[in-house]
Amino acid sequence: MAIYGRMLLAVDLTPESVLIGQRARELASALGGELEMIHVIEPVPAVVPIPPEPVVPEMVTAQAELIDIAEEHIGRLARELDVPEDRCKVVVGNIKSEIVRAAADRMVDLIIIGSRERHGLAFLIKPTEDVVVHQAPCDVLAVRLPHEEDWK
Repeated sequence: MAIYGRMLLAVDLTPESVLIGQRARELASALGGELEMIHVIEPVPAVVPIPPEPVVPEMVTAQAELIDIAEEHIGRLARELDVPEDRCKVVVGNIKSEIVRAAADRMVDLIIIGSRERHGLAFLIKPTEDVVVHQAPCDVLAVRLPHEEDWK
């Protein structure tokens, strides 16, 4: 079995996900590994109306719509990358924690994630890839993304 037999591709479903996915697919093919994908949706924050109501249906509907849209997008990306749709998952939770959790649960050997250059106030926030690198139960490959102006 290859050193990286099971690989988890974490995608944010931006246009750059295709580039990261193509690199992940090529790596999996070259190593004879299996590629899985995950996309994490942060929970819609609960805003309590004044006066408080027992249920806020708009919030529930918005979260369900986000999940449906994400599943449609990850399915399209899976077809483009030739990844079986049953190896693609959309989950709701903290992005950093859910990627690490999925890697542990699926016993993956490598997490593949995009990495953007940070400027200004972005330095104050720990980027997802930084947290994943330090908390993952396996190796992490951070695919360097082109500068935003180069992407257009």
